Amino acid sequence: MSTSNIRIYRGLARREHAGWIMGLTPWQALICIGLAVPVLWTVSAGQFFDALILATLCGFVACLVVVPVRGRPAFRWLGHLVLYQIGVVTGWSRWQSKAASGAPVDPDEPDLPGVLQRVSFPDGPVFKDRGRVCLIHDTGDGRWGAAARLTHTGVWMLSGEQCERLASRLGNLLLSIGHRDVIDRMSLLVRTVPDDGTEYEVWRSQHEVPDAPPLARRAANELDRTIGSVSVRHEVFVTISGSEDALRKPAAAAGGGVEGRARVLYRVLDGLEDPLKALGTDSVEWLSGSGLAEAIRTGFNPASSAVLRAGHLTGDEQQGLPKAAAGPTQTPSPAWRRYDHDAYSSVSYSVLMPEAGTVFGSLSPLLAVKTAGERRCLAIHYEVMDARRASRAVQSYRFRAGVLRDYKASKGFSASASDEREASGAKAQEKAVAAGHSIVRYAAAAAVTVPASWNVEDHAARLENDAAGRFRLLRLDLAQDSAFVAACLPVGVGLPQARGGLL
Repeated sequence: MSTSNIRIYRGLARREHAGWIMGLTPWQALICIGLAVPVLWTVSAGQFFDALILATLCGFVACLVVVPVRGRPAFRWLGHLVLYQIGVVTGWSRWQSKAASGAPVDPDEPDLPGVLQRVSFPDGPVFKDRGRVCLIHDTGDGRWGAAARLTHTGVWMLSGEQCERLASRLGNLLLSIGHRDVIDRMSLLVRTVPDDGTEYEVWRSQHEVPDAPPLARRAANELDRTIGSVSVRHEVFVTISGSEDALRKPAAAAGGGVEGRARVLYRVLDGLEDPLKALGTDSVEWLSGSGLAEAIRTGFNPASSAVLRAGHLTGDEQQGLPKAAAGPTQTPSPAWRRYDHDAYSSVSYSVLMPEAGTVFGSLSPLLAVKTAGERRCLAIHYEVMDARRASRAVQSYRFRAGVLRDYKASKGFSASASDEREASGAKAQEKAVAAGHSIVRYAAAAAVTVPASWNVEDHAARLENDAAGRFRLLRLDLAQDSAFVAACLPVGVGLPQARGGLL
């Protein structure tokens, strides 16, 4: 969690789910107490040898429940491994599109694998002069949203003062989302695209002079081979969503159904364009059904972006990409440490922020492509708590930090530097919320995608090297298919509702 103002954010980033009892969650503490009961019972009966055996067994089980191994306790690893093997044996984790299998296909019905099967994409009514906007209905979490494509110049060449100004505006944008009753989540996705020169080829075919000198042609072709092969473009998306509970009443007043929910969301979307442009965005294009299908399709298959862009530039497209063609052709059973989709392989990570916080633009090294043909993605999912939830959260945080500090002082233990930082951060955070700021849950995910014929482990290691010394990357083993959706697709999936369930 963090506050929505960047100056207060520094030093206040903390885990959402901190344990109350010696760092343990209530469930972990109850399990440990339950494991200790038979040992104490045996000791009270004077059966010390049996008590030693029980203590060994129960201690081993307690370690499985408590000790984290790369982000997850061993017992949870075991459960996830069992579920993974069941999916592989039964074939549930393998997927093939209806078109590839010869089944009849409805062009307006998405055909997507994995976690995306719970997401539907109904078209809303006409939004001003921009046509129909495609809604994103997550039936699993009960959320409605919409996605937009942004045109942004980037922050790599900006000064520290300019980044600080943009960070303050981002905080104001999140604060404004927290003050709205309809939406509470925003997801930002930046995706690199290997530039295959499609735009240049189309422009050149339209402006080429037939009687150009041969030397000029050879020079232009040589520049195309040397410069065009290493060029990289960037795509930026933003996804806004709100819960069904927040939308139900205003949507009923607006006519009910999908159209009523769309009209309520449109009022919010119209008011978010100016704050997004204040962040350096040149244009905001809310995606239609075909636009969102293209964003998902190019996420699964980066090579398809060339054909789609050529259709846009030459005007050969008729009605855009149908929703049924948004997904991949097939996805085999996901491997433990990678996700294969069509002719590509991806490795996804959760980006763990440092305890001391970070600054605006510090995640940009994760998008630095090192090899031509490689693609990198970075997604940050925000959820802004309302004032009541934020007040309860900071009060609980301050009370817990004070209780632990006072308990250590009563036992004669001196407070460590981390304890002092946590206590001071709890007080500062409570003051910030009392002053009108918001508490923001967030999760960041990064991914690297390469052709399946390449060694994806080499490119994953380069991504880890770019994060070394700045952030900690946690590879999401046994969940690479879901992590790919969170890191590479602009559908707003990536921040679970349950506490402690951050990526």
